[in-house]
Amino acid sequence: CVVVQLLGLGLCRMQSSLQPLCLSLETLRRVKDRMLEAMERGLSHRTHTQATVRMLPTFIRATPDGTGKGQAVGARALRQHSRAWSWQGGRLGSGRGATSALLIPSLAPQLFAFMATCLCEFLDGLRTRQTDFELGFSFPFSCRQTRLDQGYLISWTKGFKCPGVEGRDVVELLQSAINKQAVIAVVNDTTGTMMSCDASAGPCEVGLVVDAGTNSCFMAEARHVEVVEESDGRMGVVTEWGSFGDNGALNDVLSPYDHQVDQGSLNPGKQRFEKMIGGLYLGEIVRHILVELFSGHTTPALLTKGLVQTQDILEITDEQVGLATAQRVLRALGLEASDQDCFSMQQVCSAVCLRAAGLCAAGLAAILSHMCRNRELPCLKTSVAVDGALWAQHPRWWLRSSWLGPLAPECEVTLVQSDDGSGKGIAMVAAVASRLAAQRLQVNQTLALLQLSPDALGKVQALLRREMELGLKKETHAMSSVRMLPTYICATPDGSERGDFLALDLGGTNFRVLLVKVHSREQGGVQILSEVYSIPPNVAQGPGTQLFDHIVECIVDFQTKQGMMGHTLPLGFTFSFPCQQTSLDQVRGRGDRRC
Repeated sequence: CVVVQLLGLGLCRMQSSLQPLCLSLETLRRVKDRMLEAMERGLSHRTHTQATVRMLPTFIRATPDGTGKGQAVGARALRQHSRAWSWQGGRLGSGRGATSALLIPSLAPQLFAFMATCLCEFLDGLRTRQTDFELGFSFPFSCRQTRLDQGYLISWTKGFKCPGVEGRDVVELLQSAINKQAVIAVVNDTTGTMMSCDASAGPCEVGLVVDAGTNSCFMAEARHVEVVEESDGRMGVVTEWGSFGDNGALNDVLSPYDHQVDQGSLNPGKQRFEKMIGGLYLGEIVRHILVELFSGHTTPALLTKGLVQTQDILEITDEQVGLATAQRVLRALGLEASDQDCFSMQQVCSAVCLRAAGLCAAGLAAILSHMCRNRELPCLKTSVAVDGALWAQHPRWWLRSSWLGPLAPECEVTLVQSDDGSGKGIAMVAAVASRLAAQRLQVNQTLALLQLSPDALGKVQALLRREMELGLKKETHAMSSVRMLPTYICATPDGSERGDFLALDLGGTNFRVLLVKVHSREQGGVQILSEVYSIPPNVAQGPGTQLFDHIVECIVDFQTKQGMMGHTLPLGFTFSFPCQQTSLDQVRGRGDRRC
């Protein structure tokens, strides 16, 4: 074993090496703005296919409201194990099956058969007489969803490389492995995190996962999710922001260490944002920084990929055990370090984690600002459910939540640690889907009396036509319920009309006087000057002569203001009440004669 002793890392050298990781607030604002732009491209039907931030719809239309009842089951595929949960009346139970025997890569039938076996073993352990359950499935990889219960895998991430799954419906694959179990929902782990929030704590419409990778989701206004047909209410959207920057949008933020980590990854050039935040990559970033700091004095262990673990980084940043852990890690790398070197190692780990936290805050601020703007709110108040080992184990992540203030000043946000988010959330998605289905059934049953069949509509059409014919005939006009009153208008405009006209419009509690100037298109087309006059209640309810005297006073006032006194113009009068016309310019009122 080659042992290299450090002589203490100089302050200037340390600052120079860590400078690429120091992101100012202004830089984070630029990252936020670029994320917003990328999100808009992902939501737009025109640019969705070229977007780096995919903004995938989940077809989840509501978050839990606290009324969930019954029993549901959730299953989740994880990197090193699979899990199953039961949800019954607010109580959550869970089980786990280790997948160490199912090494990656494996074939699709093996992967889903293993999950089905774990689920069956879990259900056997529930000791319940119930044989039918609603099942939610958390699948933490990029999927193109076409329904709540249908999702096609776009690509593997987080080290998974299982042949035969990409491009296929993962629900169908799991369904074929669970012959008797209906899967009613497939869920991304971020969605499960959002859905796990306690409804009594207020609205929680954002989910954030910071673990081996990173992702987020939120409840968007459905009308802005152009890739789906739904336009009413809200729609859950998974951002898939890990691929943000794959088009070069983060080139001025990426450090030399990020480029080295990317080149050594399974997917160079992909998931650039995730590779600066996810726990799967932070250890490698730290290792490359150490190689830079120890330039010329490295060891075989230090040059070996994967020997610096994210868990070690989290412990090194801890104020109590950090220096001792730093010494242990440095020695494992073949480095005999002084106290100063251990302190420098702690600074490196803190810088890497704080940059990741700042970038995560910028992305979250983009989501919050998007929600606030599209809902046309002066201030957005919501909770953000957070899950993942990095957040749970690294206290500095919580400190970075204070960055949301300057990055999204129009939002009031509460960060909530998710309680077994992916587990409870998966089951809650199934429960909410069941609740909404029951509500839809109840609404459909209530509205069934209002639904008319084609035969019924045909009968209405025939009856209306008969009444119209009775109203048009002189002999039967008086007995018709459809009056069919003549207007004595014998033609519609043909475009040759020219001149100035005075128009009166009486309807409701206001009265309008208009001067309409009709010219050719070349001369400016139609120009309208108007003024609104109120009709006092005593006039509206008084004798007819008083009403029309008031109308004349308004006309005189308008003519005076327009300099039209002494001019003679054709006059049209809109009178929005039932009238019996005897000619184009003569009517008799029907109903209350005083009005």
